[in-house]
Amino acid sequence: MIGLYTAAQLRPAEQQLLAGLRPDTLMQRAATGLATICAGLLGRVAGARVVLLVGSGDNGGDALLAGARLAARGAQVRAVLLSPEGAHAGGLAALERAGGRVVRGEDAGFERADLVLDGIVGIGGSGPLRPPAAELVARATAGPGLLVAVDVPSGVAADTGEVPGAAFAAQHTITFGAVKPGLVVGAGRGLAGTVHLVDIGLGGVLPAPDAVQLTDADVAAHLDAPGADDDKYSRGVVGVIAGSATYPGAGVLCTGAALRTRPGLVRYAGTAAAGVTAAWPEALVTSGRPGDAGRVQAWVAGPGMGTDDDALSVLAEVLVTDLPVVVDADGLTLVSRHPELVRDRSAPTVLTPHDREFARLFGDVGPDRLAAARRGAAELGCTVLLKGDATVVADATGRTHVNATGTPWLATAGTGDVLAGVLGALLATGLPAAEAAASAAHLHGRAGQLAAEHGPLIAGDLVRRLPETVARLRGSVG
Repeated sequence: MIGLYTAAQLRPAEQQLLAGLRPDTLMQRAATGLATICAGLLGRVAGARVVLLVGSGDNGGDALLAGARLAARGAQVRAVLLSPEGAHAGGLAALERAGGRVVRGEDAGFERADLVLDGIVGIGGSGPLRPPAAELVARATAGPGLLVAVDVPSGVAADTGEVPGAAFAAQHTITFGAVKPGLVVGAGRGLAGTVHLVDIGLGGVLPAPDAVQLTDADVAAHLDAPGADDDKYSRGVVGVIAGSATYPGAGVLCTGAALRTRPGLVRYAGTAAAGVTAAWPEALVTSGRPGDAGRVQAWVAGPGMGTDDDALSVLAEVLVTDLPVVVDADGLTLVSRHPELVRDRSAPTVLTPHDREFARLFGDVGPDRLAAARRGAAELGCTVLLKGDATVVADATGRTHVNATGTPWLATAGTGDVLAGVLGALLATGLPAAEAAASAAHLHGRAGQLAAEHGPLIAGDLVRRLPETVARLRGSVG
């Protein structure tokens, strides 16, 4: 599990650690890690042309000290100071001793650079880049050099991923001490590139994180193989209400995903019985009300079920039970009209909106997706899975997961129905709602990555690749 830490959480930890160290220890550790990774990205340091974009304060100091280390190994290092009077004195002296040069922006040599190191603004930055910095960033981006950010790309809000204006579009971000939320969520995720974490010794003093990312190993722990004493009822029984006689696809996809995630039992109780039976004879199909379906351990309700009075009656019948329920798609539209159906529940409920559905339920998402998911979860006392490039899961306590898997190819019809089925299967095993939701998003994203290896995917590809995805996750641990 990877903790995500805000600036407000990191600064006290840094001060606590520094109390027993020399004042420049953490910066020296950061600069060493930064230079080491840059050297690896360059391949050959001697003769490499490196440009430093240097702001005031510690972020610029990290860039200068790393530049000094690269210069000492033979790199041709030029530093452009955005604020000469505010440049880190020790870093500037080290760079000049190592043979690096301070130059004006017009003499930076972006057109010949092998690597550009962005040390303009660190985790304390807010708002858009000022025009001089934005102009330098634009010139750097237009050149051939590898774009590397120090701690967080300048122009990206470290805590939220908000990008209010011009920003440095990094191919790699080398971050210190802990991963910042803005590197993995919101617009910042798309500007961070590959994130490299440099350990500067904060592990023993960091508090428990408010947000985390699951790893393959974390998810694999919930995908155990059946034991000798297991049967179809002990592996989690899922009830599915999805699709309709006219549009059976959602029911087929949701049921198939639940079946393919774990080898237990799926009971289908929607109105697309003929389509589901034809596609998945393994499912136990019943007609009539959810109460006629028999014993289940979790429900998935909503995809393609419609939003008329009959659909509302069925959803209400499911939500009045004491079982965990996943509400998706049409079900979310109905909840937006009748939020009391969820607010009054004591059993776990997971809502799975995309941005437009979220807006109908809770108002606009806004630039801070973590805060939005937490707001929605607290308002209805449920777990919210906010879909997006980086899916965010939050429960009513504020505990938050940010998904690290997936591919833009998942932006196609029916993939949300698959996610709902995967989530229902995991929820039926007894996992806490937020953990089940985060694990489902991770597994769904990995399946998407696998399916996209051969080009454009459709939702059915995800269902077909789920067994292989589960096997790969379990194999990564073994």
